[in-house]
Amino acid sequence: MKKAFLLVLAAAVTFQLSAQEIKKGAIEGVPYQGSYHPTYSSDGSTAMPKNIILMIGDGTGLAQIASGYFANNEDLTYFNLKHLGWVTTRSATDFTTDSAASGTAYATGQKTYNYAVGVDVQKRPIPNIPERVKGYGVVSGVVSTDDLNGATPASFFAHQPDRGMTNEIWADIPSSSIIYFAAGSKEKFEKRPAETQKAIKKAFTVVNSLEDPACAQADKLGVLPPAVETGYIVDGRTDFLPKATRQAIDFLNTRKQEGKGFFLMVEGARIDKACHANEFASAVKELLDFDQAIAEAIKFADEDGNTLVIISADHETSGLAVWNGDPKKGNVEGVHVSGGHTALPVPLFAYGPHAQDFMGVQGNEQVAQKILKLLER
Repeated sequence: MKKAFLLVLAAAVTFQLSAQEIKKGAIEGVPYQGSYHPTYSSDGSTAMPKNIILMIGDGTGLAQIASGYFANNEDLTYFNLKHLGWVTTRSATDFTTDSAASGTAYATGQKTYNYAVGVDVQKRPIPNIPERVKGYGVVSGVVSTDDLNGATPASFFAHQPDRGMTNEIWADIPSSSIIYFAAGSKEKFEKRPAETQKAIKKAFTVVNSLEDPACAQADKLGVLPPAVETGYIVDGRTDFLPKATRQAIDFLNTRKQEGKGFFLMVEGARIDKACHANEFASAVKELLDFDQAIAEAIKFADEDGNTLVIISADHETSGLAVWNGDPKKGNVEGVHVSGGHTALPVPLFAYGPHAQDFMGVQGNEQVAQKILKLLER
């Protein structure tokens, strides 16, 4: 009787998960976009890097990356890299982190509570990487397909007790230590208080296009395109992320102090958002776009020889699994088991001098601590 009851209970639980949580998705006929194959000339060297590019695929676990790999005929810049590790993401107060707590850990080297942006568990500001390295002559920037006040980009310039404090986060930009930002959006900016808009325009040359001629002359540059240009690919975004990544690299590289370097954080934000919505096809397209941004960073690392690129995630979203596909046809099928974050460790890939330092298992705060150790000299 007890065995029969347990079987019925198990069946009921399975049915409930199938009916309410598990959501299948598919994408077909994905055009092959190729990948970048590095030279490996500086990869794993013991020379100290002058520049560090941290790339965060929001919500991107191994299954999200694998989905893009299979959809792109088993080819991905991610998977051309040789130095790999894992990152644990638990916040100071929760088993499963949110983007703000994890972003803050990556930005400061210190864990904090969920929803915190650049503050510790006592809500005190924590110096972020751009603030810490400025005194060493290193210039910094931020790129994201999220709004600039999004939890991850905000963690690298703002200090607020709650990620929902949008106006306060925007108001932190003028006094921040970054000299470049590109994110959403023109419309978000224009909804901010007049005094905040004025202060940002005083501190930065603000443009609405990556192609604006003013970009070349600016000492400090803010790119805030129309919302559609940083929105979902399925809603019309084109190549903003890889283009902004390359522009940010070139901008920082030409404005760094002689003999010094730069720090850049690049976020592929909408992988996470698509997984929250269990929109598998959209998540795959976002992952492939992020891979093109990764290619731009790795290309520069090969050109420069003094640049370390680190690619990871703030957390995994939706418990995604990949269960079927035909890579030669660009077809992949996946299964989301939730609409929220999970506590799964996320992959880390590194390329360039000291890439070997990021192998093995580490906390997100330890990634930042290692970055600071390399740049604070």
